[in-house]
Amino acid sequence: MKHISSLAITTMLSAFLMGPFAFAGDKTMITMGGTPVALEGKIPNINSPAPLFKVVDEKFNPVSLSDFKGQTVLISAVPSLDTGVCALQTKRFNKAFANFGADVVMLTVSEDLPFAQKRFCQTENVDKIKVLSDSVWRDFGEKYGLLIKDRGLLARSIFIIDAQGILKYHELVAEVSEHPDYDAALTALTEISAVK
Repeated sequence: MKHISSLAITTMLSAFLMGPFAFAGDKTMITMGGTPVALEGKIPNINSPAPLFKVVDEKFNPVSLSDFKGQTVLISAVPSLDTGVCALQTKRFNKAFANFGADVVMLTVSEDLPFAQKRFCQTENVDKIKVLSDSVWRDFGEKYGLLIKDRGLLARSIFIIDAQGILKYHELVAEVSEHPDYDAALTALTEISAVK
């Protein structure tokens, strides 16, 4: 059995533990344009079973994390595809998908309606990753602690879940308008997906 390199472990711990986040009671705080906002729910712990969630595809068909059992899953959570950073983040992972095999799946999840997501994917040629909507039940946002209170948006974040359903990597971006660390996420995805 291969082990994840110490570099990837350090990257994961840095992304998860050393981010510049504030806490107000039991709420995680990030910023939107420099203004503090609270997140609803609790972010799951690294090395714990990834919470199951239900979202919808472009036709409002339910999609669950359990649909990807046995695969390594990268989840790219974005506030809205109708913003520059979210669009770039989604296109970046769509392009990177070609470097991975059939045992890896990449998802972008946002609170955008499926109609808007479909239009975005057609316009921007996003055709390799799955773009899914949390707008119906907000199940993903609540179970992963990403729902921005009073905004109805998801905080920008990356999760990687291994083939056994264990959360192995997480980055929560402290300021919504900033990019995640793509290189760290893709390096971790390569190493996590190689562990059998």
